[in-house]
Amino acid sequence: MRAFVIEKYKQPLHEADVPEPTVGDHDVLIQVAAAGLNQLDEKIREGEFKQILPYTFPLTLGHDVAGTVLSVGAKVVGFAPGDEVYARPAKNQVGGFAERVAVADRDLALRPTSVSLVEAASLPLVALTAWQALVERGNVRPGQKVLIHAGAGGVGSIAIQLAKHLGATVATTVSGPNTGFARSLGADIVIDYKTEDFEQLVKDYDLVLDSLGGENLAKSLRVLKPGGLAIGIAGPPDPSFAEANGLNALLRFGIGAISSKVRRQAKKLGVRYEFLFMRASGDQLQKLAHLVDNGSIRPVVGKVLPFDQTPEALASLARGGFRGKAVISIGH
Repeated sequence: MRAFVIEKYKQPLHEADVPEPTVGDHDVLIQVAAAGLNQLDEKIREGEFKQILPYTFPLTLGHDVAGTVLSVGAKVVGFAPGDEVYARPAKNQVGGFAERVAVADRDLALRPTSVSLVEAASLPLVALTAWQALVERGNVRPGQKVLIHAGAGGVGSIAIQLAKHLGATVATTVSGPNTGFARSLGADIVIDYKTEDFEQLVKDYDLVLDSLGGENLAKSLRVLKPGGLAIGIAGPPDPSFAEANGLNALLRFGIGAISSKVRRQAKKLGVRYEFLFMRASGDQLQKLAHLVDNGSIRPVVGKVLPFDQTPEALASLARGGFRGKAVISIGH
């Protein structure tokens, strides 16, 4: 079948003829209709995670899929051929940039029916990131204050909507042309990061979702109230991430060193820092599908490209210039 792969790190994504997916007892074989593009795909291609999350080659990229069930493994319950589904495949089954993909049933959900398959494909990774940050880690409750950076981006545009659904007051940072768009998503306070300094405009926040890292993360710690939480999805990784992923002692030490500065800063300020590397979850995707179908969350697709242009589409992520997510429409 056709797929877009790399044979080694830093190699350009290219088309290849790859074997059909292996379907285990708990796997579901999906005819892919659309696949979301994520910065994670580019970071993996560049080898940014090769020390902590090694992959085997050739590697078909693609962390978001939506499509139709073709067949199910012997022990699968809850899914049947013909079902329209969506998923963020787990690490060992990544491969959305292909005609077909096998996904574990636990990572799969029936897709929201109120949107297209292309829109559904834009959601899994960013919606799971938002859910795990705001619901699981942050336990966001009505009346709390949440700052979401890069509110016009893939994660930010969903996180704003989810935080509002949870009853929070939401501030976000965007570029000037996106201020109206951020307000349309529900943001209460919209900060133009090119002309304004968020550190001067917000304070005593319960939670910050940071997708930028570096100095932006350092400043984010300072706008939290005592006991507040900054969740970083751009890094640096922290020791709990290393432990959860079963990394060896040397890597655990290295990761501890990488994040020691930000953790010291947080401790000094009486706040907390946690790194989030989202995980696959069909149960959470089903809850998110309900939120889409009841109008609490709407997908934001800023660019749709054909399957043939997958390498160019991935390369274009770095240039940005669109709101929300870019999606590959595979079609058949």
